[in-house]
Amino acid sequence: MFDFEISEKHRNFQAMTHMFAEQVIRPIALKADEEHGYPDDVMMMLAQASAGGMADMEGAVTMAPDEAEIKKPAAAEKEKKKRSANMLMAILTEELAWGDPCACLNIPGPGLGGPPVRFVGTEEQQRRFFGPFRNMEKPMFGAYAYTEPGAGSDTAAIRASCRKDGKQWVINGTKCFITNGGRALWNVVFATVDATQGRDGIRIFVVEKGTPGASVGKIEQKMGLRASETAELVYEDCRVSEENLLGGEAHYSNKAGFKGAMKTFDSTRPLVAAMAVGIARAAWEIARDFVKEHYLTSRPVTRYRTLADTLARMQREIDTARGLTWRACWMADEGLPNSKEASMAKVYA
Repeated sequence: MFDFEISEKHRNFQAMTHMFAEQVIRPIALKADEEHGYPDDVMMMLAQASAGGMADMEGAVTMAPDEAEIKKPAAAEKEKKKRSANMLMAILTEELAWGDPCACLNIPGPGLGGPPVRFVGTEEQQRRFFGPFRNMEKPMFGAYAYTEPGAGSDTAAIRASCRKDGKQWVINGTKCFITNGGRALWNVVFATVDATQGRDGIRIFVVEKGTPGASVGKIEQKMGLRASETAELVYEDCRVSEENLLGGEAHYSNKAGFKGAMKTFDSTRPLVAAMAVGIARAAWEIARDFVKEHYLTSRPVTRYRTLADTLARMQREIDTARGLTWRACWMADEGLPNSKEASMAKVYA
């Protein structure tokens, strides 16, 4: 059964991350927003803070796995062993988002590109693509190029195309709203061999920075989250080696492209929910402090009672969203299917 009481290790990690968000992230958040990015030294501090909490936790979806995890056979991965990486990532994400949501999006590493490489890639591919992130001396990023102008979470709607040509694949299409896509060492790109096949036609590639035919389009000028890069990616007869097809061609005989996308969403949707919880919590605290300073809500004034009731309702909704998020993360850590729960957490939060 899911236990709502987090462990002492989790509480210590939560307190450490909160202090980091309060003392390091919040003081620079406005400047980072105005300058459209974080300084490199702060991003490296984010990487160190994140890695410190994950050091002895298996399976952190957005981190680069170590050699032992890569070699671990599938059967061993399914063992009923206590893991808590997804819960820790949710705690980390909420606390950083409380400070500034862009902090979550500026943690160096494979990021959202990590899960498909981990879940679908071969051992050789994991070593090759995760390798650069293990001993970073400067911020480096991976990215997840899924969304298109006409396709969000609907895998069957993807129109970026791919075709085999000898020992290469040729990719054509446009991806949009890709977090860190322009500066990424590589992007995990979803494309289809035949749009009429729907989910069955999906293939997943790693397209490395500098690959001929791959270019960065516009960098979005957003109303919010401006300290995070959001890019358009364009592929025009982009040729990648067959070795960059995650899992190899035989892997796609059982809808592995669709399954790889869904498994990624199951791992990352709760983190988006945790970001929303952190933002909501910060907003609620500001509202609460304002009301405390300007109103004596214990007085029998209808308007004051309405303010108190509104704050209480907001707190209930935040706690509910956190509960849904933690449940989805707990299920992931237990190796339980959590597609519905991950989606519920994201949409509610």
